[in-house]
Amino acid sequence: MATVFETRLIGNIGKDAHVKTMERGIVAINFPVAHNKNWKDKKTGQMRTKTTWVNCTIWKRDGSNMRITDFLTRGTLVEVLGTPFAKTVQLEDGQMRTEIRLNVSKTNILRPANREDDAHGYIDQDDNEDQYVTSLDDYTFDGDDFE
Repeated sequence: MATVFETRLIGNIGKDAHVKTMERGIVAINFPVAHNKNWKDKKTGQMRTKTTWVNCTIWKRDGSNMRITDFLTRGTLVEVLGTPFAKTVQLEDGQMRTEIRLNVSKTNILRPANREDDAHGYIDQDDNEDQYVTSLDDYTFDGDDFE
């Protein structure tokens, strides 16, 4: 029986996408997405926010269409779907930290960071051209591909 382990995340991009070319002709497009959980503190009555950062990666073959990188900029509201996993990394001070990561299979630009772009017609939210599906189903990843 087949199983599905997929996560849907809607949030704002924290930094412009970074493109890294890997061995074997694979390109990793990396960008962090913030998920904010808001609630009202029962004791103080103040609104509180907790931000969880998810490091997202879109995998592509070298030479494929990279137009998506034009839209993955700081402040852009995105919806990403993909397979989540955790990775432990060592910080510069020697401490270990576990990160939440997402191998993205689908990206949907919900609102561009620069609303002027939307006003000039660069992104038409009624058009499906702002949806990107990526797949490397016939590619087997090594542990090194995720570093």
